[in-house]
Amino acid sequence: MSHAINFFASSSSHSPATFTISRPSVFVSTGSLRVPVKKSLRSLVVKASAASDLDESQSSPVLVSENGSGGVLSSVTKEYGRNNAVAPSADSSSIEVDTVTEAELKENGFRSTRRTKLICTIGPATCGFEQLEALAVEGMNVARINMCHGTRDWHRMVIERVRRLNEEKGFAVAIMMDTEGSEIHMGDLGGASSAKAEDGEIWNFTVRAFDPPLPERTITVNYDGFAEDVKVGDDLLVDGGMVRFEVIEKIGPDVKCLCTDPGLLLPRANLTFWRDGKLVRERNAMLPTISSKDWLDIDFGIAEGVDFIAVSFVKSAEVIKHLKSYIKARARDGDIAVIAKIESIDSLRNLEEIIQASDGAMVARGDLGAQIPLEQVPSEQQKIVQLCRQLNRPVIVASQLLESMIEYPIPTRAEVADVSEAVRQRGDALMLSGESAMGQFPEKALTVLRTVSLRIERRWREQKRREVIELPSIASSFSDSISEEICNSAAKMANNLEVDALFVYTKNGHMASLLSRCRPDCPIFAFTTATSVRRRLNLQWGLMPFRLNYSDDMESNLNKTFSLLKARGMIKSGDLIIAVSDMLQSIQVMNVP
Repeated sequence: MSHAINFFASSSSHSPATFTISRPSVFVSTGSLRVPVKKSLRSLVVKASAASDLDESQSSPVLVSENGSGGVLSSVTKEYGRNNAVAPSADSSSIEVDTVTEAELKENGFRSTRRTKLICTIGPATCGFEQLEALAVEGMNVARINMCHGTRDWHRMVIERVRRLNEEKGFAVAIMMDTEGSEIHMGDLGGASSAKAEDGEIWNFTVRAFDPPLPERTITVNYDGFAEDVKVGDDLLVDGGMVRFEVIEKIGPDVKCLCTDPGLLLPRANLTFWRDGKLVRERNAMLPTISSKDWLDIDFGIAEGVDFIAVSFVKSAEVIKHLKSYIKARARDGDIAVIAKIESIDSLRNLEEIIQASDGAMVARGDLGAQIPLEQVPSEQQKIVQLCRQLNRPVIVASQLLESMIEYPIPTRAEVADVSEAVRQRGDALMLSGESAMGQFPEKALTVLRTVSLRIERRWREQKRREVIELPSIASSFSDSISEEICNSAAKMANNLEVDALFVYTKNGHMASLLSRCRPDCPIFAFTTATSVRRRLNLQWGLMPFRLNYSDDMESNLNKTFSLLKARGMIKSGDLIIAVSDMLQSIQVMNVP
């Protein structure tokens, strides 16, 4: 069966010129395409379809109504701010968009919107409704709950508050649940929020259980074989090296340790021990990736309808595949995405297979830095970010981005440079951990991430820098190949024509992710009918997810979208738009009427 590529301009009275190409090479090429921009362009369609579907009598204009009046705005336009934001109604003639996104577009225009997404770990400092709203106003796209800390009832409360925030205030904050993992870690410090270890102090690490309060300078360990495995002279690193101890004596289940690098001890911090300059990892390698507690937490996350589950200390792709099949069998529509945390030597050894099997990855640099030489962490981060981009998986850069802001109101200049590098590497998202969970300045920390991201992204666009990274084909079928080529071409056209925005209509988010993978200069408006898909798209670079009920008729969809967005002041007549969809494999270029 042959396929055709159909080019036509709606303002022309000529019949379309049809080019028939043999099946193995049906791709849309735009390398030599030249069209007028802004002033005279009305509509251009690049369409891939079956030859039998082509009919000259059907080459009607893309836009048929005047001034995009096909839709009716059914809810009051939102006003930016915490107190007067109104959640949109969900009827067929309305469109749902994040409050902050709408305000950014109105105030700063297309080119000034932020592309890098921001994740905040929720803890005691930010679990209140007002604190959550403050984070959402500052740009939080995803709220992370860490199952290492707190009870399930506490996490349920946070989830309910985030959902309420979305419903009442018009946000689209997604929820990520992070499993604890079965690696060796400390206990909960007897209920204390933290403890300070000073240089030269003797601390007791033990596998014995104590009723609170714990004896002074005592730390419980979750691994029963801990006292047997460590040896006198070993170095014990807490939380990736934030505090360091030297083992000086073993007495039954107790291990006496001398603090050699002082610091702050946090509940359930990860523990690693080194011998003769090498990580002792044999026991960790034998522990399961998903513990019995993790499975209970995963059941909790499924029941609560979280959007993402991040799996700690992933060792192989099989673990991810097993979890995804488990979720598919139990979750409604199986629509929870699985994020693989890359934080161990085993993760690096099986990196490509793990990323292929997952729905995304997290560069957990803190724990990763405890298992590999520190100087190796930056190159591994860049490698993971690039590989995720090539395989079309969103990637999160996490851990210690603004660690000093746990205690201080401004970051170090080195931390700002670190954040800038992550943005330059074009990672999808940046994540705050302790800075937002227990820090004294969570909103300020988030503001730093937002402003640095905006500045670096703007400079990138002003310099018109083009990446040299190659994006290999990832399609698994002929239809997927067409979608991939259409998105590659649409992104290239968007850059060459300097369009204001890309529109993508997507049921499951796939074509939106393909556009995001290309990292075009303009923002990507992703329209989907599913609320869960809309929230998940909030993790991916450059995507502005909207919930919109639409049909298979692209003319009707475009008219409706233009009408609704113009009524809200988010677009205006004359704006240049490129539209694609996973319903009709086509590229449409047009000015907003």
